[in-house]
Amino acid sequence: MSMDKYAYIKRGLARRRLDGILISDMTNIRYLTGFPGSTAMLFIGRDNVLFFTDFRYKAESEMLWDDEEPLIIRTDYFKEVRKRLKSLGVRHLGLEYGAPYHVFEKMKKHFGLKAVKGLVEKMRLEKTAGELHKIELAVKRAENAFIRTKREIRVGAKENRIALALEVNLKKEGCMKLPFDIIVASGKNSALPHARVTEKKLEKGDLVLIDWGAEADGFMSDMTRTFLMRGDNISEKKRIYNTVLKANKLAIDAVREGEKCSDIDSAARSYIEERGFGDHFSHGTGHGVGLNVHEGPSISTRSAQTVRDGMVFTIEPGIYIPGVGGVRIEDMVSVSGGRRKCLTGLPKNLEIL
Repeated sequence: MSMDKYAYIKRGLARRRLDGILISDMTNIRYLTGFPGSTAMLFIGRDNVLFFTDFRYKAESEMLWDDEEPLIIRTDYFKEVRKRLKSLGVRHLGLEYGAPYHVFEKMKKHFGLKAVKGLVEKMRLEKTAGELHKIELAVKRAENAFIRTKREIRVGAKENRIALALEVNLKKEGCMKLPFDIIVASGKNSALPHARVTEKKLEKGDLVLIDWGAEADGFMSDMTRTFLMRGDNISEKKRIYNTVLKANKLAIDAVREGEKCSDIDSAARSYIEERGFGDHFSHGTGHGVGLNVHEGPSISTRSAQTVRDGMVFTIEPGIYIPGVGGVRIEDMVSVSGGRRKCLTGLPKNLEIL
């Protein structure tokens, strides 16, 4: 863990009058230590840092800790954690606000507990140059995989077969895992913002919405493109698409350091409302992306956040009309050195296939 991150948490503990914080969220643990495993706990105190894991991760954890040995627990996990914390004189202990109940239950009789909200997550809002590089690689992997998959998008192809081809190509690009289940939604299915892949075949005149992402060293990407299959009576679908495209561009243009996230949302939402589709855009305009594919900041009407240097988030306005179909165009944007950059480069002008 870098000393900068340690110092930030130490200051947070002092403000809250805590002896330390026990971190159980594996994403936060990876962020602070680089540990990629599935089982661990991290204690950060005023003067001590303890890393707990089990014997499966002995080799991996030892490579991460130069100053002291990680604590490898082979039997009763929480008993050993409690023992170590008590030996340090810990009385007032912070737990993450979203910690599982069983963590609270195992510690409540032994320490004065306090929920700590957003301490690590606030740090994760601002990406370092190295973290941004990994996100950019995840974007590149997603785009390369899609370019190889695009030929599968044709009338008669099944949604699930397109999704499978895209997943295979993502793995070929080097993704160790998928950030989320790929969405391929055609026709009426595309009117569902988070549709599930089905065996439906693509038909003439269908809108086809594809939402996917990739991974690079634990960091994620997230993007969406929508296509229109050739057919009769598609003029209204073209209008829907071009409305979303314009809203996407207006929101991206509104991104700048110091801007309210709610104002970025408004840039997209106001245009969609002006075009008469306001009732068909029901989700936020974007969300942060990093070690999780959905994290802060929130680009929505209710967001109280402002854009800060180092943030990475999506811009993804959409229009969804039951019985007709839906359009979403999703890009990823970063703010670095005071400059806005659109990380996604796939074409987004309407393509009729």
